[in-house]
Amino acid sequence: MLYVDPPVSPATPGRRPDIARPTAPRVRMLGDNLAHLAPVVLPGLRRQGVAPANAEIVRRQIRRAVRDLAAAAASPAASPAAALVEADVLLPAFGAARERLRVYWAQDDYAGGAALLGLDPVRVQVAEVKVAAKADVVIAASPVVHAKLAALGADPLLIPYGCDPDAFAGVESAPVPEDVRLPGPVAGLVGHINARIDLSLLEAVADTGNSLLLVGPIDPAFEPGRMRALLARENVLSVGRKPAEELPGYLRTIDVGLVPYADTPFNRGSFPLKTLEYLAAGRAAVSTDLPATRWLDSSLIVTATTPPDFAAAVTAELQRERSGQLAAARRAFAECHSWGRRAADFAAAIRVARHDGSVSISGGDRPGGTQ
Repeated sequence: MLYVDPPVSPATPGRRPDIARPTAPRVRMLGDNLAHLAPVVLPGLRRQGVAPANAEIVRRQIRRAVRDLAAAAASPAASPAAALVEADVLLPAFGAARERLRVYWAQDDYAGGAALLGLDPVRVQVAEVKVAAKADVVIAASPVVHAKLAALGADPLLIPYGCDPDAFAGVESAPVPEDVRLPGPVAGLVGHINARIDLSLLEAVADTGNSLLLVGPIDPAFEPGRMRALLARENVLSVGRKPAEELPGYLRTIDVGLVPYADTPFNRGSFPLKTLEYLAAGRAAVSTDLPATRWLDSSLIVTATTPPDFAAAVTAELQRERSGQLAAARRAFAECHSWGRRAADFAAAIRVARHDGSVSISGGDRPGGTQ
């Protein structure tokens, strides 16, 4: 299996300091049968005049990587790949591996989020229709994206995002972070803080006097004045970006995990991983009323929309006594939505399509549970 990262250019680190300056595309082995390719393309990435050239550059780099991997494995270099899973509608790589099966994995409402990336929504929508039309299998990662693709004439299968329960199994014994000095109980948000967040919900939680911990990078362009005011409160603390391996320690300090997403087309089409990750850590979860949350259909997730209701729900969960039985129920629910189960559904869809040339599983079914 070859996993292909989203392409970057020499200019990418200018807006993403967390990404090292790329020099050349490289392939590295992550395991006996798993390789990783980091493509390097021209500056401009998906801009209209540059995207076609970058798409061809990505295809060539994938083609070369597949050929080199086949040679290293002493297998026929010209043999086609079993399947190519595509998730980038503006830089599609179909055909790069002479694949027997083309899979389009619609991970988000790309047109709904185009404005966040400075792209034309109409252009993105047209590109998605073209990619879906070329695919043998279409898989949607959220109920809204599934419905949208079905309306466009595709026959999508719904396989949402999952979580890695094992990564949060040791939360209760994880080292307590030294940079968190907030009185408990603590409500916490883990993830990027940017225009996808409804800041009024965080402000309402802080207004209650409860401790609020923010773990993750803050977009400097996101409501800078209001963010400064929020962070100046004594009961609010931001610790910034943290490595994934340190997150269990921060989740140990959190009693209630927050999913305060704004009501936007992109958010409605998303499937927030953090909801399941909070549950996998045995923590309560309070979320805005997203279609993905409704699809999960669990009383373990509390939903609220307005700032007063959201703050009240968070306060109620913070006041609830910690229960080992309740934490176990949350972890068990997250386990039912693990990446392992999602991967099994994904592989099954590919096997079915390869066997008879179509996917007969209903796209509306809830999966048992990727590239």
